Amino acid sequence: MRVRKLLLSLVASACVLSPITVTQAAEAEQFFPMLVYRTGPYAAGGSGFFGGIEDYYTLLNLRDGGIGDVKLTYEECETAYNSDRGVECYERLKSKGPTGATVVQPLSTGITYRLIERATADKIPVMSMGYGRTDASDGRVFPWIFPIVTNYWSQNTAKIKYIGMKEGGMDKLKGKKIANLYHESSYGKETIPVLDNQAKKYGFEVKHYPVPHPGLDQKATWLQMARQYKPDWVILRGWGVMNPTALKEAQRVGFPAKKIVGVWWSGAEEDVIPAGKAAVGYVAAGFHPSGADFPVIQEILDTVHGAGKGNISPQRVGTIYYNRGLIAGIITAEAMRTAQKKFGTGKSITGEQMRWGMENLNISQARIKELGAESLMSPVKVSCFDHEGGGAVKFQEWDGKKWNVITDWIPTDQSIVRPMVETSAAKYAKEKDIKTRSEKDSYGSDCTVTS
Repeated sequence: MRVRKLLLSLVASACVLSPITVTQAAEAEQFFPMLVYRTGPYAAGGSGFFGGIEDYYTLLNLRDGGIGDVKLTYEECETAYNSDRGVECYERLKSKGPTGATVVQPLSTGITYRLIERATADKIPVMSMGYGRTDASDGRVFPWIFPIVTNYWSQNTAKIKYIGMKEGGMDKLKGKKIANLYHESSYGKETIPVLDNQAKKYGFEVKHYPVPHPGLDQKATWLQMARQYKPDWVILRGWGVMNPTALKEAQRVGFPAKKIVGVWWSGAEEDVIPAGKAAVGYVAAGFHPSGADFPVIQEILDTVHGAGKGNISPQRVGTIYYNRGLIAGIITAEAMRTAQKKFGTGKSITGEQMRWGMENLNISQARIKELGAESLMSPVKVSCFDHEGGGAVKFQEWDGKKWNVITDWIPTDQSIVRPMVETSAAKYAKEKDIKTRSEKDSYGSDCTVTS
């Protein structure tokens, strides 16, 4: 009996001690919500982009054990590129993980607009890389929103520069007609103000043509443009199925593809392959190339897909949308590293700490080479004053089989963009009664105007 009582006592002690052992062994994690869209007319963009991000996070987990001894975790929520569903997904995921959502990437200008006030109140950064609300580039007014790398207005100035180059000089734009064919959404409407501004500066005429969601009904619009307006150039601001439809309609009315210049959301393989020969000669803007011949992508194929842990078909690795998602993953990871240098490794950082990391992000050319992404992306340097942090744009042409880069980096025209950004941001601040940040914030982010 005495032996039996002793054994029972030892078992009871083990039951009390075992949860402590499990808790001590638990590893820190950093949670990222994924507001994906893998269904619907925009599925190609959403699946490619988020496949790239998730593959990069998986690479960091498998190869490095995460970042600074912190494992990267994520959960998908399907938005179908619908703003209401995007808000629902944000609310569902924002509090998950040890410190809540680290940063949100909606991949939708409409959802980004809807999240500005919510994310600001929740102190969660919103990263809208190459899309979103352009005047959020002024971080003094929009502390939590980052239209990083190149915003829509900047990109548009590069497009007009490209058209000017093809015409023989910017002075040759005078008297030209440009049709702006845009997706009838917040995304599509975003560049109307800067195009109107540039038209006044350079003396060209611009006319805006909306295309209703999802973009399959364009016959009447192209007939009107080709037979009545007769533009010299068409800017294609499409998304998803709207893009190949536009190229096929252009061919049908006899408008040359080489006179169409697309936004970078109209410049992926999925935007041109369905159009067949109608897409040959078409040109689109971009801030990175396609292709898998980069060390970081080869490592993903070996380490991630080689282990059967890929988040997208291997055949899509290296495509435009995939590479864009990969770059978004790199920027996010580097911002997290930046935050860890200040707030410590081995533990989950908060959304506010991540914001500091994003505002103090400086990805140099040397660091890009270390990451295995040389020639895949350009340097990025962000500040409180400037949430864009990049600016240059390249142009690529579709030859029927692949995209070919046809220009060097074209600088954007900040003499046009930045004053518009500051004027628009100041108006927003007045409407919302927002106190503009100046000098240093509580974490020491420098908000002093430096340019």
